[in-house]
Amino acid sequence: MATEDDVRRIALALPETTEKPWFGSPGFRVKDKGFLRIRSEAEGALVCFVADLGEKEALLASDERKFFTTPHYDGYPTVLVRLEEVDEDELTELITDAWLAKAPKRVLKAYLDDHPEARPG
Repeated sequence: MATEDDVRRIALALPETTEKPWFGSPGFRVKDKGFLRIRSEAEGALVCFVADLGEKEALLASDERKFFTTPHYDGYPTVLVRLEEVDEDELTELITDAWLAKAPKRVLKAYLDDHPEARPG
């Protein structure tokens, strides 16, 4: 089971990431581009950006205990994650992928040069 502390530790370990309130709850940004938010209105849920709507649909279809959405997020490449249903390894992958989807090109290139295993595809 992952926690908000795990989210914070994993997210802030990524380059150029800062924590800043976002809609009244903890949000995480890479060079001021939001990629992750802990939803205060839904205890234990995490708003996690994904690469595209296809990835969103794949995650939603993979395990409804872990991943869900609401009408508010229809049409957006975001998925909601129940922290109590994911382990730390899965959370790390989700957060890193969200960061990769939002990181500016310069930051992304430097990260991928140092972490070639993180290259998408």
